[in-house]
Amino acid sequence: MPRLLMATRNRKKLAELRRVLDSSGVDLVLLSLDDVPEYPEAPETGAGFEDNALAKARDGFAATGIPCLADDSGLAVDALNGMPGVLSARWSGTHGDDVGNYRLLLAQLCDVPEQRRGAGFVSVCALVWGPGPDDQRTVRGQWRGSIAREPRGQGGFGYDPVFLPEGDDRSAAELSPAEKDAVSHRSRALELLVPALRTLA
Repeated sequence: MPRLLMATRNRKKLAELRRVLDSSGVDLVLLSLDDVPEYPEAPETGAGFEDNALAKARDGFAATGIPCLADDSGLAVDALNGMPGVLSARWSGTHGDDVGNYRLLLAQLCDVPEQRRGAGFVSVCALVWGPGPDDQRTVRGQWRGSIAREPRGQGGFGYDPVFLPEGDDRSAAELSPAEKDAVSHRSRALELLVPALRTLA
């Protein structure tokens, strides 16, 4: 069966992709970075999500020969001119410190009124299945909402506890996986890749 490498060790991102593939009827063996021999990963130094996602996908394909999908995502807050953006995972200074990241964000927005607390999750997914420029595709998904005053909910990851999706009074961390899949930035991006993934399968 054809294989697909997702350039991540984040099990929750992997599970989200698995659910999208299953719901779309795409039959691929899904691998993570934990399932392949370790290879040098370029630092995420791109100015935008597209740069980082494409670099990760190219590295993964070049190292393994397996079609590789990479996601670069983050939170863009209107009152912070689109930040934390590509720095979302290390906003507080330590990569992957979810609680530290969103607590710093809440502190930075403590005096910002409700009408200026708009924000959007952004996900750019890149798929690379060959060495040439025609062997890659990049898509973008966005999920608009606003920033809560306090964290709420135990689900999700990252900034989910402080993100209030448009049209919902619950945080992203209070949504079920199925509810989140239906509207999230990453799911929207992954859905755009389904035709290319179906071709690979």
